[in-house]
Amino acid sequence: MSEVKQVIVGQEHMVEQLMVALIARGHVLLEGVPGVAKTLAVRTFSTVVGGSFARVQFTPDLVPSDIVGTRIYRPSKETFDVELGPVFVNFVLADEVNRAPAKVQSAMLELMAEHQVSIGGHTFLMPDPFIVIATQNPIESEGVYPLPEAQRDRFLLKVDVTHPKGHEEFEILRRMSVDPPQATKILGPDDILALQKASDHVFIHNLVAEYIVRLVLATRSPAEFHLPDLVGVIEIGSSPRATLGLAAAARAVALIHGRGYVLPQDIALVARDVMAHRLVLSFDAVADDLDARSVVDRVVSAIPQPQPVWNNSSQPEFR
Repeated sequence: MSEVKQVIVGQEHMVEQLMVALIARGHVLLEGVPGVAKTLAVRTFSTVVGGSFARVQFTPDLVPSDIVGTRIYRPSKETFDVELGPVFVNFVLADEVNRAPAKVQSAMLELMAEHQVSIGGHTFLMPDPFIVIATQNPIESEGVYPLPEAQRDRFLLKVDVTHPKGHEEFEILRRMSVDPPQATKILGPDDILALQKASDHVFIHNLVAEYIVRLVLATRSPAEFHLPDLVGVIEIGSSPRATLGLAAAARAVALIHGRGYVLPQDIALVARDVMAHRLVLSFDAVADDLDARSVVDRVVSAIPQPQPVWNNSSQPEFR
């Protein structure tokens, strides 16, 4: 992460969430206006952690064979050969993913959820590790196909990329206006697989797991959790993928911070990015310009966290 920050100025949250998603075996949706270094961050991140990288620019005339591959007839052999598409890499940057039509989105669903692609009756597995990092522009509406809820649910995290602050803008001018710095490789695919396996062994106490479940259930039945102000706001709450995503992302955060156990603060740290894009707000809430992120913040602030009790052991007890 420090090596990525040698190139990327600011955006600490985005860089950390990219690492969280990679360790948690999830995909990331980056949303931000043009020019805030989304593509540069992904390219730099893939260079630092090692592995192959491909950038696919999504357009309205894109077809599934453009990204997953197709069968090509070879006259010399009088047979069909399969030419695999550009997505067969460790890191796929799906640039402006919401510009592609429904057929392409359905192809993306299979490779994101199943880590495989079906071409001509044969199944081809994606390399391991594999992560899709998609970007979308929130301010454009022409030529844009909004992502369906089923596809948004496939993304572990949705990170909002904001404009840099004043001192960061000055550092961008100083650093990038002449000879921009280049990142060097720090890890490799084997290191990433080892980190992913290590995150599977990060301990989650039963009370911390119950805290995760309460957060998700509060988005489905807010009245039962003393949140009557959200009854008319949330139309459809978070799916069970949010429960699994909170646990996986919290384990990755704990591992990044050098701990073998998850604290409730780790869950609160990733709750907005894991849950907000999975909520479907009511028509009145959308008309009132209510943000799903603020809804998640309201839920997190209302659900009490289990309190850790530190003894002489290496892991805390919770009450």
